[in-house]
Order: sequence, then structure tokens, then C-alpha cells
Amino acid sequence: MSATLSLDQARRIALAAQGLHKGRPTGPVTARAVGRTFARLQLVQIDSVNVLVRSHYLPFFSRLGNYDREILHRMSGQAPRRMVEYWAHEASYIRPEHYRDLLLWQKRSWVGASRMDPELRSDIAGKILSVLAGSRPTTASELTARIGHVEERHTDNWGWNWNAVKRVLEHLFEEGAVSAASRTGQFERKYTLAAKVLPLAASITEPDPAAALQRLTDAAAMAHGIGSVRCFADYFRTPVKATALAVENLVAEGRLERVTVNGWNREIFRHVEAALPRRATGRALLSPFDSLVFERRRLLELFGFHYRIEIYTPEPKRRFGYYVLPFLLRDRIVARVDVKADRTGGRLLVRSAFAEPDAPADTAVELAAELKLMGQWLGLPEVEAGPAGDLAARLAQELGRLGDYPLSGKREQRPGVSPVD
Repeated sequence: MSATLSLDQARRIALAAQGLHKGRPTGPVTARAVGRTFARLQLVQIDSVNVLVRSHYLPFFSRLGNYDREILHRMSGQAPRRMVEYWAHEASYIRPEHYRDLLLWQKRSWVGASRMDPELRSDIAGKILSVLAGSRPTTASELTARIGHVEERHTDNWGWNWNAVKRVLEHLFEEGAVSAASRTGQFERKYTLAAKVLPLAASITEPDPAAALQRLTDAAAMAHGIGSVRCFADYFRTPVKATALAVENLVAEGRLERVTVNGWNREIFRHVEAALPRRATGRALLSPFDSLVFERRRLLELFGFHYRIEIYTPEPKRRFGYYVLPFLLRDRIVARVDVKADRTGGRLLVRSAFAEPDAPADTAVELAAELKLMGQWLGLPEVEAGPAGDLAARLAQELGRLGDYPLSGKREQRPGVSPVD
């Protein structure tokens, strides 16, 4: 007979699995702490939008507070690499041990040159691999110049307006022939042969797709703590039917157990290593691409939070804003804020702030403290709240009260404000 859990318990399991159930470290954040956080998450999604900060930096701030982003650069750009780029949920930094498994299950051929003339693709690929074999990591534009490629004037306006060299590079990236050694300051990939980034990956000659998917599903279930087959499949974007079979195998092996969650009307599984804390005491602003909010149906069923990214919505039709961060307080998502970094002016701008219907009374107090901490991390000492949103006026008041009050990574107690248990 399966165990029965309340929705509150399921939320705490999910938060603990993601490292969001408790306060942040009180001292300096070490490279080891960042590495442990990444190992827990398994992956972080990459996105080019930089209105606040690149999205892959935010999950570590959400869980650790004020940390040095150079740690991530070293993890992803220096040997031995602890983060490598590949397709997962979307374009992501993944743990190196998942690379070969994902090669077997990721089918993103539409991104690259699968529709290109095979003879042209083969010719360009040969030139690219020849250059990369004897050169340092190189960007697509540099490779275009190195091989002397000149784009025909009348080409189709495909994808992201990539030229043929970039398209073939992405084709080789998806196949596992080339990888990203690092990124430039403009966030361009610097390509190299995959064997130079992950030399051990080339030595695996007899891949087992079923075993690979079972490892990926187990990792996804650990990152979720609790969830459905659809939740686990969505994490690395693996096929749902095949993932369902992997889940059954993991149940048979004792890695997953069926549970019933009151109010969550789907077949739910809990990972045997998932912790159930007695309470959740964390506080975090979450990236729109944070792994806690990947699967929108799960987010709604588990937290009662309806969330959509409105970046591609015309401005007059946006409900909450352009780059909206959910605000997690204890075991609920209680508000959302549209934020922007004014780097020239040294300001963190809160363009709108909205409370959820059941937001607790201390939401504005805690959100103000979190925004001030984020501003310190980003080197933006001023935090300004605009008038949009039902929480905006109270938030502006609390930000004014904070002033220059120093904040650490844990919840603060200011004069006249009682701590919340």
C-alpha cells in the first residue's frame, strides 16, 4: 500500500530536493558549495536574455545568495570540467556524466543543418573539424573567416539568421562531435572538439539507450524529490512513454516508490533519497528558467501558482511584465516581480510587483530584503520599485525603510520587525 502525503508535505519534499527549503549559508560561498548545488540540480538552463543577469547564474543566487560568478566560469571553462553544455530541458549546462546519455536521447536536429544540402554540409563539416583539431576554441564567426566561407547572397532566412557555418556547427554539437569550451563576453560559444572537453566520452563504444534513460530518469527524480512521469520526462526532455518504462524499472529496483498526495490527482512517485523536512524556511527570487518552475502544470498543481513567461508577448498584452521572477517564501510562491538591471545607473529596477491572493502579511518585508540582497550581488546598490502592481506601494515603503541596512544571505531581523518562523 502506498504512503499518503499532504500537499504541504509534497511541497516540502520538492523544495528540499531543489535546495530551496532552508536559509542560505551565513558565511562566504565556496566553490564546493556551488558544486554541491549544481550536483543537486543536475542541470541549469541557459538563455540569452540579459535584462537582469544571464539565467544560469540565478539558480545559484536563489539557493546560495551572494556568490562569485567566476566560480561557474571555472566549472564550465577549466579542466576537469564540472559543467558542460548540451541540450537537456533546453540548452543547458549539465553534469558531465549525463553527456553520453543525453546524446542517445536528445533529438534537436531542427536546430542545426539537417535540412541543408548533404554535400554542402559534409564539405563545411570537414573544414570545421580540421580547423578545430589544430586550434584553440573558436567562435562561429572566427571559424567562418578561417575556412574562407562566403555566404551566398540569396539564402533562406532560417532560424536565428545563422550562416551555414553556424548551422553546421550546431549540427555537429547535437551529434556530439564538437562541444562548447567556454563563452565569450558577448555570450558566443567558443567551439572545440568534444573529445577535448570530455575525453572519456569518446571511449564509450557500446551505448545502452535503455540504461542511459534509466540513469537520466533517476537523476530527474532525485532533482524533483517527488513528481509524476511527466515531471521526470520534462526535466531532461526525454520521451514520456520511454520514461514511464524507466520509472517502472526504478520502482522495481526500489529507487522510486508510489505515493498518494491529497489534492494532486495524478500517479505520483517519490525518490527513496528524498528528504521530508519538518518545515520550509527558505526565501528566494527564482529565475523564469529555474528548474523548480520548469514544468508549469506541476507548478500549478503543487504550489497553486499559474506562471507564463511574457517575454514574447506584445507589451500592451502583458499581464505582469517582461522578465518576471516568482518569489518563494517558506513553502509558498507568494508574489512575482518584473525586474531589470540598470547597470549604468547602478540600480535594480522593480517595474511591477504583484502579490498572490493568499500572500502572508510579511511578503513585502521579505521581498524587499531579497531584492536588496540581489542588488548587492549584482553590484546595483539602489533598488527602486515602480508603481505597477498591487504590491508595489508596500514594497516601495519597505525598501525605503531598509535604506542602507546591511543584509546577509539569511533572513534578517530589523528593528521593529519580528522574525517569521
